[in-house]
Amino acid sequence: MEHRYLKNVVTLKLDVEKCNGCKMCMIVCPHNVFIVEERKAIILNKDLCMECGACAKNCAQEAISVKPGVGCAAGILMGMLKGTEPTCDCTSDSGSSCC
Repeated sequence: MEHRYLKNVVTLKLDVEKCNGCKMCMIVCPHNVFIVEERKAIILNKDLCMECGACAKNCAQEAISVKPGVGCAAGILMGMLKGTEPTCDCTSDSGSSCC
């Protein structure tokens, strides 16, 4: 069974130009979000990411970024449970919510 979280709310980003294909992201990711093909990492399915931050912390090239912690999914779920707006603390440069 594949673990899935909410669609399109993960903060995970990959800069393929910085990637050197070391495969560390594949090794440390508990949900197999990454594969490496032709010496570059690829995000297989962003929605499988639980935003633990292991990939970003172990990427020597700083090719991966993610806001580790509970992430936007938890903020959206809490909003649904409480009947309030999501509070995932992610904002764009314009100050509007990105979730």
